[in-house]
Formats: sequence, structure tokens, C-alpha cells
Amino acid sequence: MTSDIARQLIVILEKTVSPDKNELLSAKNFLEQAAASNLPEFLKALSKILVDTTNSAVARMAAGLQLKNHLVSKDEKINQQYQERWHQFPEETRELIKNNILAALGTENTRPSCAAQCVAYVAVIELPINRWGILIQTLVNKVVHEGSSEMHREAALEAIGYICQDIRYGVLENQSNQVLTAIIHGMRKQEPSNHVRLAATTALLNSLEFTKSNFEKDMERNFIMEVVCEATQCTDTQICVAALQCLVKIMSLYYQFMEPYMAQALFPITLEAMKSDNDAIALQGIEFWSNVNDEEIDLAIESQEATDQGRAPQRVSKHYSRGALQYLTPVLVEKLTKQDECDDEDTWSPAKAASVCLMLLATCCEDEIVPHVLPFIKDNIESPNWRYRDAAVMTFGSVLNGLEINTLKPLVEQAMPTLIRLMYDSSVIVRDTTAWTFGRICDIIPEAAINKTYLQTLLECFVKSLKSEPRVAANVCWAFIGLSDAAYDAASANLKENETPETYALSPYFEFIVTQLLEATDRSDGAQANLRGAAYEALMDMIKNSPLDCYLVVQRTTIVILERLNQVMQMESHITNHSDRHQFNDLQSLLCATLQSVLRKVREADAPQISDAIMTALLTMFSSSAGKSGGVQEDAFLAVSTLVELLGFQFSKYMPAFKDFLIMGLKNHQEYQVCCASVGLTGDICRALKHLVVPYCDEIMSVLMNDLAEPTLHRSVKPQILSAFGDMALSIGSEFLKYLNMVLDMLRAASNLQVDNSTYDMNEYISELRESVLEAYTGIIQGLKGVEQTPSTDVFHMEPHLMHIIDFIKRIAQESEVSDSMMASAAGFIGDLCTSFGPRLYPLMDDAIITQFLAEGKRSKGPRTKMLCAWAAKEIKKINTKLSSPN
Repeated sequence: MTSDIARQLIVILEKTVSPDKNELLSAKNFLEQAAASNLPEFLKALSKILVDTTNSAVARMAAGLQLKNHLVSKDEKINQQYQERWHQFPEETRELIKNNILAALGTENTRPSCAAQCVAYVAVIELPINRWGILIQTLVNKVVHEGSSEMHREAALEAIGYICQDIRYGVLENQSNQVLTAIIHGMRKQEPSNHVRLAATTALLNSLEFTKSNFEKDMERNFIMEVVCEATQCTDTQICVAALQCLVKIMSLYYQFMEPYMAQALFPITLEAMKSDNDAIALQGIEFWSNVNDEEIDLAIESQEATDQGRAPQRVSKHYSRGALQYLTPVLVEKLTKQDECDDEDTWSPAKAASVCLMLLATCCEDEIVPHVLPFIKDNIESPNWRYRDAAVMTFGSVLNGLEINTLKPLVEQAMPTLIRLMYDSSVIVRDTTAWTFGRICDIIPEAAINKTYLQTLLECFVKSLKSEPRVAANVCWAFIGLSDAAYDAASANLKENETPETYALSPYFEFIVTQLLEATDRSDGAQANLRGAAYEALMDMIKNSPLDCYLVVQRTTIVILERLNQVMQMESHITNHSDRHQFNDLQSLLCATLQSVLRKVREADAPQISDAIMTALLTMFSSSAGKSGGVQEDAFLAVSTLVELLGFQFSKYMPAFKDFLIMGLKNHQEYQVCCASVGLTGDICRALKHLVVPYCDEIMSVLMNDLAEPTLHRSVKPQILSAFGDMALSIGSEFLKYLNMVLDMLRAASNLQVDNSTYDMNEYISELRESVLEAYTGIIQGLKGVEQTPSTDVFHMEPHLMHIIDFIKRIAQESEVSDSMMASAAGFIGDLCTSFGPRLYPLMDDAIITQFLAEGKRSKGPRTKMLCAWAAKEIKKINTKLSSPN
């Protein structure tokens, strides 16, 4: 690039911060064109501008940002493309850029260092494939070398921090000693620059995951802990907060090594931090003890599991929370009194953090927390100061989850009259917290909420509070959900599974509650505090949990929701801006979800009376522009699914009008949740319509096959498609034969995917895929063999594939961990194979792997798995008996 072009580029880069919009746009277009025409040369030029100290700070910073933006992207796929693109650059280009950005470290006079970010992003690309081997040592030298300037030390540590943050786990493991040497050197109290100490402390925070080997060595661990604890005492708030963040993370990662430091250092440091008037410091102190609680809750669960299995636990709790309980609770409840009257619900504050910490502390210490919080609650719940009233209620609500029922019940019953009074408090914050506490009571100890002594008074204050401020009303909606669940569970206690009770505690008030909730959904301020969504959620729960004597109200509510759906669609032409469109779509989604809820309660005999009106409304939605919104489409498909379930084969009359919208959903690769919902609906339609679905199968199968072959479709949809094949085969029987070989090839390819132990997500996906393959095979075999005692000869079309299918089952059986549902699916399929093919299957099924697999399944705690494994083993035994008995 000539010097004239370089000078032109510098001028353009300086215009990227221009207040003139035209200059900004012109600069943006120029840079985009330069990158598109010759990216390697463009990046070389940027790196030269970045390293040249004679250039302006603005030009250098803009060059660094441009360079960074062509090295990394927040989008994972694009990021992968950038990395592959970098590898394709000529080696001399890569080396020149690397040398320039490394040389630029410490020469900038702006913070944070752009060069440090560029170095880190190139490192993330190159270090995993063993390139740029000198980098880490070079960075370390810049930090520890005596003659190194403040800017050099800071920039090198920033680069180390960025690398540690983004590098793949395991890549830096062999260089952790060098990395730690630089970090600890920069963190020492002897370091004169606070900028350097902050960069080093941040780098340590990012490096803690791969310093396990250092924490396992006493001397190294002692030194790290000493430096971190010293840094927490720094007068610079940022360093103090970063050091406390390190302690929070260390406690999570290395709990088992913390005993020597707890009493002498960690406990006093974090307790003082909790007491701090500086919110950032106090938050880290509270977070430290929340993490201790989290860890000890997990250890208690692990210990219980080990006891159940008759073994010693791998790790044991040191019970730090119990030991600190008497010191922590006074500080936490005091923090609860510091809430801000204008507190934004999205802002994390010490008061909110203290509430969460109290919940965890109660779960961890159980009843032991009561004597430490009860005096504060009693002394302040009727305080003249609203902050103390609110703190007392928040404390009470926060500790409920940890207490034993015998301790909790009398406390709640005693508190009920006071809490009901507080629902009419002059302070909206107190009312909000009280409504939240009632939600917790309904959730944790529901029998206290539906107690006849208080139920009517409680419902009166709830219904009145639905007209209160949105934040209060939204919490009341949550309480209604708990109340509804509690009343239904109590009424269903002695009934068979899925049997609806005749009546329940809320029956006398049911219609009034539903009416009030419907009014709450229609409030003009319903968008605040998610009140509209909360009210619809409560309404759905009330309908879902309705007993038989409330059925008329359910029917009327169905009509109301249908009317609202039609009214909302007429509003579409009046939408003028993006915000209105968003609210409009949300409302349609909520109405579709509520429609599902009411349809699930509608009796089969009543369905035809309303189905035409419902389907007309849903078809209008699909046709409208709002119907093209992903969220609305997904909820509309789910509503159709509920209607299909209710109508069964009677849904066939809507298929000619609905089919095109179903196909549209199946082709929606961009919004994969919509595609997923439509695939699920396809399965539902097949099961409901049976042979009546045949006229639509060719087109559906064609689209599903294209979906499976589409590389851009989100992988979560593909297992659902395989399951849908099973649903279709089961429904149309011999009509499925024309698709059989094509589908079996797809199932074979899916079943051959191997588990990749390096990624948990991929393992989860493969496990889901395998279960779907089993579901598909099961549907196909059941559909082809028919319902008669003697299997149809159609099933024998599967015979050439049996060897592969049995191998697939054996591969599942040999996995170290097989989920209960996978085991049940495999066993059910083995049984179906035996009943379909009889003795001709014996050579393939006579295998110790399958016998052992079924024997293990018979010991499962899941009744379904146990039953299916026993049945499959019995079917194999029948085959064996037939073969061994004389003719």
C-alpha cells in the first residue's frame, strides 16, 4: 500500500469519530469497500497504522478497532468463518500483522489497549493449533522485565486477560505457570501502578479455570491466596472489587482447598466487604457467601446420594455457612433496609443480593436460621419506617424455602393476619414485597394459604390488589397461580391420576377471580412489570386447575378469549410503530396460549360447537402479517395442536384450508422454533387423522426430507422430524411403504452419529437424536405390522435392515450412561421386533449385550422402564421357547 493511500486511510479512520453523519457514513463505506477488495492488504495497513506512534491516537485506536472487528464476531458461525479466513492468509501477511500488533502493545496512550485485544483475538485463533509459540513468553517478559514501562506491563496483562477469557479450555494448561507468574507479579502490592494491578487482577479472574494444578500445590496456592487477599484491601475500588470477584470464583472452583484461609482471611475480608457502603464492594461480599451456600447445598445433595448408594461422598461440606450464620444474618437483614425507593427492577443492588443470599442460607442451614431472623422480623414488621417493614417482610419471604414444615407452618399461620394487613400498606414497595411473599407462601406451604380461616380475607385483598400498581398486581397474579395449584392438588389428593375433582376450595370464588384476572389483562398499564403476561399466566393456571363445577365458567372464558382474538386482529390496521407491533404480537401470543389452556378443559362433546369459530380465527391470524411473526406463529401452531387433540379425526375438515400454513411452518428454517412447532403439529395431525392424512403425506414428506437435508436448519428440529416419521407410519400403515427405504436410510445415518465426549451439548443432541430414531423405528414397525394378532406381511419389508437396527440397539446398550427414557424406548422397540418377526429374529437377538441391558432395565426405579424391559425379556424368552420346543 503506497504512502498516499496510507495517509488517505488515516484520514478516513479519523473520520470514524466525526460528529458529521455524512462523514461517518462516507468513512464506513470506504472501509467496507477496502476490506471487500483486498482484506489481507487492508489488515496489514491497519496493523501498520496501529504500530506507528507518529499517527494520531484516534487513527491508531480506529485502526485497532477495525482490525479487531475483522478478526472476531459475536456470532459463533461468523467467528468460525473469520478464523478459517485468517488461516488462508499468506504466512508473511499473518506474521507481519502479528509482529505489528505485538510491537504496538504498550505504545498506545488510550485505555483499554486496542492492540491487546487484537493480540488476544489472533492468539485465540493460533494458539490452539500450536502457532505463535513465542507469544505467551513475550507477554510475560513485558510484565516482569525490570525496564518495562507501566503502559507495557498494563497492555501485556490486558492481552493475557483477554486470551484467558476467550481461549478454549485446556489450550493454556501447559503454560499456566508462566501466565500466573506474570499475573501475580502485576498484582503485588509493590507494583506502583494501580492500572497495572487492575489489569493483572482482571487477568487472574479470567485465568482461574485452568490454574487447577497450581491450586493443588500448597506453596503456590498460599502465594496466590496471599496476593489476592492483599489486593482486596487496596484503596482503589476497582482493584478491590476485581480481587473480591477472584475470591468469589476461587470459592466456587476450589472450595475443597479453602479451609486454611477461611477463618484467618476469607471470613473477615468478605464480612467487611458485605458491610461496605460501596455497592460494588458489598455486592461481591454477598456474592461470596451466596456461592458458599450454593456449593454447600450441592455437597449436601451429593452426600445424600452417596448415602443412598451406600458409598462415601467424593467431597464433603465444611459447613462454613452454618459457622458464619450468626454473623451473616445481621448484615444481610441490615442490607435489606437500604433499598432505594426508585429502585429499577432490572438494577442489581445489595438489598436484592441480600435477599437471594438469605434464601440460599435458609436452604443451606434450614431451621437453624430461625432464631437469627425471627427477632428482626417481629421487631420491624410493623415499624413506622417503611424500609424496616419491607425488610422484615422480605426476610420472612426469603427464608421460607429452607424451613421444615413443622417449623414453617405455625410461623406462617401466625403471620397471615399481619401480612394481609400489609397488602393495604401505604408504601407500594411494602405491598409489592408482601404480594411476592404470598406468592412464596402459596408455592412453598400452600396448605396455609387455602386454610379456611384466612382464605376469604386473603382472596379479597388479592382481588383488590389486582387493581393496584402493576408491580404489585403482577406479584398477586403469581400468588394466584400458587393458590390455584394448592387448591387443585388438595382436591385431587385421593383421586386417580388425571381424574378431575368435582369441586375445590376456590369454587365459590372461581368466576369472580377469572373475571378480575380478565380485567387485569385489559389494563392500559398492562405492559408495565409484565402485568398483562402475568395476568394471562394466572388465568391459564386457574383454567388448567379448574374442577368440574367450574366448567360453565371455562366455556364462557373460551368465548371471551375467542372474541378478544378477533378484536385484536381488527386492530392490526391501526398499528403505526415498532413498539405497538411488538405489544400486538405479544398479545396475540398470550391469547393463543390462553386458548390452548381453555381448550384442554373443553369436553370432547362440546368441541364441535366452537371449533369452526376457533379455526376461522387462527386461519385469519396465519393469513395476517402478524401471523408471519415467529412467536405468534409458534403459539398459533400450538393452539391448533390442542384443537387437533380435542377433535381427533374431525379435524380433517379443516385440512384443505390449513395445509398450506402447515407447509409454510415446516419450511420456516430461519425461525426454527416455528419449524419445530409445526413438525410437532404434523405428528399430532397424523395421530388424530389416521388414514385421513394420506392425501397430504406426499407433500409433507417431501418438505420434511428437505428439512433434514438443510444445513442451515437448527439441529434441534431434526430429532422431532424423525419422531414425526414414526407418527405418520403408525397412522397410515401400509401406505407408508412408499417412503420406507428413504426414511430407513435417514434413520440409519442418524443412528450412526458417534458420541463426542469433548462437548456436552453435542452428547445431549446425539442422545435426543437416538431416542427419536427409536421412536421412529417403533412407529414404523407398529404401523406396518398392523393391529391384528398375526403381523401383516408389510412389516417384512424391514427385514433387510434388521441387522443394522439390532447393532444400533446394542450400541445404545453398551453406552456407559443410558437415560431411563432411552432404556424404555429401546426395550419397547425390542418387544415390538419380537412380536413382529418371531423366531426368525432369534439369531440377532440371542446376545448377552441385550440380555444384560434388559436385566439392568428391570432394576430401574422408573415403573414404565421396568415394565417394558420385563415385557421385552419375556418376548425374547417366548421366541426361544418356540425354537426349542419340538414341532
